[in-house]
Amino acid sequence: MDKEKNHRKQQPNNPMHGVKLVTVLETLVAHYGWEKLALKININCFKSNPSIKSSLKFLRKTQWARDKVEQLYLDLEKKNSTPHG
Repeated sequence: MDKEKNHRKQQPNNPMHGVKLVTVLETLVAHYGWEKLALKININCFKSNPSIKSSLKFLRKTQWARDKVEQLYLDLEKKNSTPHG
């Protein structure tokens, strides 16, 4: 995770730089679970027999869905980050 944060510092205008899609998905599933994730982002791969593998396959070829997943991840990261100082 530290490596990913370093990548984000190198490209401050691209908060997703260096963050792997599998990491994004695993983080969201760990936080929300498949059921809540499907309620937040209405896509079948989260509702019907969900798995990391099938979701990754769908998200890699469906940009609008990937954008929603990445935005949810960024919102979660922002919510979980604590101010320094």
